[in-house]
Amino acid sequence: MKPPVPTLDYCFSIEARIAAPVSAGKGVLGERLHIAITGGTVSGSCLNGNILPGGSDWPVIGPDGNSRIEAHYTILTDDGVPIYVHNVGLRVSSAEALARLRAGEPVAEGEVYMRAAPRFDAPDGPHQWLREALFVSSLAPGKGAVMLDVYRIG
Repeated sequence: MKPPVPTLDYCFSIEARIAAPVSAGKGVLGERLHIAITGGTVSGSCLNGNILPGGSDWPVIGPDGNSRIEAHYTILTDDGVPIYVHNVGLRVSSAEALARLRAGEPVAEGEVYMRAAPRFDAPDGPHQWLREALFVSSLAPGKGAVMLDVYRIG
């Protein structure tokens, strides 16, 4: 028997508002940034709610200029359930595109590769499906925000 071919099912979109990056300086792995997550929205056919302020992304920009993303934040669903999110991913771009991103300038879709694998910790009940599947997300940087489309791997 062969394993099934995975499929992707769109679930919801996230618009996470973010503060300006703060550099912790360069270290052995690269430059560590702190990017505060200040709020946002979640909308889609599978989940709706808000991103609570107080989360953070702690990316490391490696010697190759690429970022290893690691964000921790909370979704508060429309029915009042807090869901913990741990999103690990990758941003790959040229040094020029990274400089424009940091300056808050637009970059074309093909200039930046941003993908991540969010994990959700949801309690028993109507949202437990989030902890019972694997997900991937496609990300797009914006001015003061990051947009994510989240897909369940079927």
